[in-house]
Amino acid sequence: MANPRSLRALDWLNFFLANVQTGFGPFIASYLTSHKWTQGEIGIALSVGTATAMLSQVPAGALIDALRNKKGAAALAIVAIAACALLLAASPTTIPVLAAEVFHGFASCMLTPAIAAISFALVGRHGLGDRLGRNARFASIGSAVAAALMGAFGEYSSARAVFWLTAALNVPALIALSMVEHTGRAAATAAGAATVPAAGPPVAAHRRAGMSELLRDRRVLVFAACIALFHLSNAAMLNLAAGEVTTHMSDNVQLVIAACIIVPQMVVAALSPWVGRSAERWGRRPLLLFGFAALPVRALLFAGVSSPYLLVPVQLFDGISAAVFGVMLPLIAADVAGDKGHYNLCIGLFGLTAGIGATLSTLLAGFIADHFGNTVSFFGLAAAGVLAVLLVWMALPETRDAVDSPTEDGQGPTPAAQ
Repeated sequence: MANPRSLRALDWLNFFLANVQTGFGPFIASYLTSHKWTQGEIGIALSVGTATAMLSQVPAGALIDALRNKKGAAALAIVAIAACALLLAASPTTIPVLAAEVFHGFASCMLTPAIAAISFALVGRHGLGDRLGRNARFASIGSAVAAALMGAFGEYSSARAVFWLTAALNVPALIALSMVEHTGRAAATAAGAATVPAAGPPVAAHRRAGMSELLRDRRVLVFAACIALFHLSNAAMLNLAAGEVTTHMSDNVQLVIAACIIVPQMVVAALSPWVGRSAERWGRRPLLLFGFAALPVRALLFAGVSSPYLLVPVQLFDGISAAVFGVMLPLIAADVAGDKGHYNLCIGLFGLTAGIGATLSTLLAGFIADHFGNTVSFFGLAAAGVLAVLLVWMALPETRDAVDSPTEDGQGPTPAAQ
């Protein structure tokens, strides 16, 4: 049974990490737009960060699998993110912005598997759905609170103040992390490190073997493709809307952007625990169809909305997608790879495909918006969302009972996860 103090600390860790990451969302697009960056230039800058994360995801997942000290890895990533926020605040020029995006992309891809590994170790496989829903709830509340604070700072102080605040919020995140108990051998077993003998091969060899095994699993490949299409549709949507708001409004810009972040986070906070419980009762596919279907609806509404203030209620659909996706990704990773000792490596592989989709999304949406207008760009994002829904519906197998049944290659669960 997990220490209640550690579980409460994990709640607060998710809350403050969401605070921190909120500063690297649409506020960057608004900040750079206010300094005369074009949508195409902003798309390139944001794509540098997502490309860095994309290239780092798989080795980061393998490294987290191999490391016993998940807390130490998470702490280093949090400190690096604070440094990125300070760099952005210091100078919104090309080199500092690109450098901040690179380091933020690398640090962020360490945080997701580290927090997932800590959660897995604390509650075990069968408590993971509820725990992931709780993680998502506190993360969404943190994002909403941070968006309100950052919107107020940006509106009544300056856009630069958002990034000073982002750096400061790393301190309580580190304090919360320090209060999570050392999970020791439980973390190693749950997250996959126990599959590497003490005198065995180096991490790189373990990563190659694990990747080969994962790529033979049809469920992994199909869900990875679904993730890529999801992010191709989703990643650029709010950034594009934020740039449009900044261009067409003279007052209350930061407050509108903050509201566009707060509204979906309220939805995520309300829905995420229900998503986690329902996924255990009904399976993963019905929830994925529900969440993915909100993407094309949101994009089409963005294309048709004329008033910047109407963008805020449209963001309700973002909350639906985010609640489902945030719980399903690590839960499906546990279904298909937790029994093989490659849980974090699988999360890294899914993160790689997310990075591919997000990179293409920001690049293509920025290019299309510059040359054909925002409306055409939103139609393109909607089309990608429709393809994501169709792929889930037609090709993705159910994974809920994978932990109790043979794997796709005909082998049962391995002893490493027992």
